[in-house]
Amino acid sequence: MSSLLNGVRVPHRKHTADKAAVRFTDVKTVTIPMQMHIGAPATPIVAVGDTVKVGTLIAEAAGRVSAPIHSSVSGKVTKITNILTSNGTYVPAIVIESDGEMACEELSAPTVESRDDLIEAIKNSGAVGLGGAGFPTHVKFNVEPSSFDELIVNGAECEPYITSDSLTMTERADDIKTALIAIKKFLNMQRIIIGIENNKKNAIDSMQNMCSEIDGAEVRVLPSIYPQGGEKVLIYHTTGKKVPTGKLPLDVRCVVVNCTTLAVIGNYLKTGMPLVEKCVTVDGGAIKEPQNVIVPIGTMIEDLINFTGGFSSDPEEILYGGPMMGYDVPSLDFPILKNTNAILALTHKEAKLPKTTACIRCGACTNVCPFGLAPAEILLAYKKKDAELLEKLSINTCMECGCCSFTCPANRPLAQTNKLSKIFLREYKAKEALKNG
Repeated sequence: MSSLLNGVRVPHRKHTADKAAVRFTDVKTVTIPMQMHIGAPATPIVAVGDTVKVGTLIAEAAGRVSAPIHSSVSGKVTKITNILTSNGTYVPAIVIESDGEMACEELSAPTVESRDDLIEAIKNSGAVGLGGAGFPTHVKFNVEPSSFDELIVNGAECEPYITSDSLTMTERADDIKTALIAIKKFLNMQRIIIGIENNKKNAIDSMQNMCSEIDGAEVRVLPSIYPQGGEKVLIYHTTGKKVPTGKLPLDVRCVVVNCTTLAVIGNYLKTGMPLVEKCVTVDGGAIKEPQNVIVPIGTMIEDLINFTGGFSSDPEEILYGGPMMGYDVPSLDFPILKNTNAILALTHKEAKLPKTTACIRCGACTNVCPFGLAPAEILLAYKKKDAELLEKLSINTCMECGCCSFTCPANRPLAQTNKLSKIFLREYKAKEALKNG
């Protein structure tokens, strides 16, 4: 019996794996949303007309689960407005016109002499989960040190196309090392495991060299099976621990952090420069020159794509993130966010959805689900609006990885239905709670 959770083998399409990142600094204007993280939106502390520099604090964290936001360019605040996000909601945003200088705020490395100092530094860095989730990193660590045994570093990067994390592990090993040493020292972390898929040799070599200098740190080379980078999947494949439904990694004494998030923390500990830029993979069949770009947060997608050489053909669809778990961008007039790891411009052939046919009850969806769910049964329960059955089928365990849809021979939209089912169940429970007082 396999010791691995189920999953699928997706085409890698890592076209930019061997390309060094290029830096995009000639930005005219940035639009920086106040909600680039899970939790409460940050609160703006600048006004129209204010002058800012790279690294200037422009918005404060607005609660325990929130993160501060900093300017990614030097220039003048021209507008504070509401912008439409790709999920259909409006959030406040600060628009800054660049002066072209990219002048930096006078910054200094934080003084870190205790656990509280380190957590405060992580918070002040603006770090969030940069693998896509966007959870404020300081919240993950702000628990009693005795609450966890292992730090799991997510370097799997299992989605097709995306190589920005792998590049970070290769080019910024020293920043990652700085963060890990501080976390190990002040948070009493005894064991550090870096999980990387076996198709990323340069990243593996870089991290193994780094781990040789940190007691208790190791690289775990993992099979290239999607969704290897899923938090619960990664924990199981690196430690053998299973996170129960409704529970968090902390419940099995683990904390999971993305490798690029660690690089941001490490750089902040050394220089005081917060999270103001992101390495983004720009790829897809409609991109003329696929590459990794270090880009100021808030840069418009259109400007980024033009910087890479523009389109080779008209795109059918543009995604934040990868083709498995990424989400659609309605137009090019959307900004790069803290947790943007890729922009994909797909051709008609790449984006065209196959024709859906009737379910043939083959069970393939259950066979590939990492958690053994029954997506076909969930689909029927959702159509019946049967909340009790959805809960019995453990719908909230679904991580929306898309393995079921990817493998379904009838091309059923199973992953999308799972997501709708979770929303329906949540709303149903809220209504029932109100009804029962």
